[in-house]
Amino acid sequence: MKTTTPRPAPLLRALALAALLPLPAAAQDTLLGGLDYPWDIETGAGVFYITEKAGTIGTLEGGRFTRLPVQTSVPVLDDRGGGLMGLALRPDFATTGRAVVYHHYGTPEARLNRVIEVERGADAWTETRVLLDAIPGHPLYNGGRLAFGPDGMLYITTGWTGNHALPQDPGSLAGKILRLAPDGSVPADNPFPGSPVWSVGHRNPQGIAFDDEGRLFAAEHGQSGNDEVNRIARGANYGWPLVEGDGAGAGMTPPLAHSGRSTWAPSGLAWHAGRLLVAGLRAEAVLGVSPDGTVAAAFPAGERIRDVLVSGDEVYAITTNRSPRRDGPSEDRLIRLAP
Repeated sequence: MKTTTPRPAPLLRALALAALLPLPAAAQDTLLGGLDYPWDIETGAGVFYITEKAGTIGTLEGGRFTRLPVQTSVPVLDDRGGGLMGLALRPDFATTGRAVVYHHYGTPEARLNRVIEVERGADAWTETRVLLDAIPGHPLYNGGRLAFGPDGMLYITTGWTGNHALPQDPGSLAGKILRLAPDGSVPADNPFPGSPVWSVGHRNPQGIAFDDEGRLFAAEHGQSGNDEVNRIARGANYGWPLVEGDGAGAGMTPPLAHSGRSTWAPSGLAWHAGRLLVAGLRAEAVLGVSPDGTVAAAFPAGERIRDVLVSGDEVYAITTNRSPRRDGPSEDRLIRLAP
């Protein structure tokens, strides 16, 4: 049963609404146009790597953009919200050329997701091994973000698939944040023995980031409003679908911040200058979330922001101006933002 018992909320919940009001766009430079539904952006040694949902990884190096296919042992299903999604460069990427990607597969009637390791070659990125398979899939709720943590482990977000039982079931991979060793094995200190599950009760988390102290945060889409930014703890329960927003329940961990009745449609997440930066699709901005839960529009953009990247003192973002709920043309960009 859903409970709506109030729980303390940060003072500036109202700024979640203000963040959606028309605001002057932040100063921005277009570094690259012509992207086709980009989903994740990473960087290493001054090179940008961008996944595109149809199944390619683009590389921007020295002003030149190269788009290479990702060759997988089962085809990428590019349909609705599914396709080639998250990307994480392995810590040894500079010497091995290996990265990890999250991709949708199956059919529109039977959808799944998997996490694989790929290696960059001259003409393609090629699958080298499967790290995790048979993650439940959905037309819209797939999670899909990846990141290597300060502990060297791989963190993975998954969506709830519309099944109300799965996010609260530690035996299911749906509606979770997962944690694996780089070789795909389950770390011995995970909270559920033998399971990659790290935290439960998530709806559709599409952003993860670590702060300067190594603490993990996630951003996730709510049902109708109540988008959340959560501080993720080992074995914690974040409530979905039993509670959301200011709702409370025994054993449920409240969010650091949420959007109330409005929606940010949060996607990528990054840490910069003492606060979290949240890529907002519906907000058409990069939002800033302070450690006390204060929310503000850090970089108004006037476009749907899919992912945000911090490199040194610079803040970058990719746009996804086509919604997975409908088809249509999209002209997307890699931009550099200034406050």
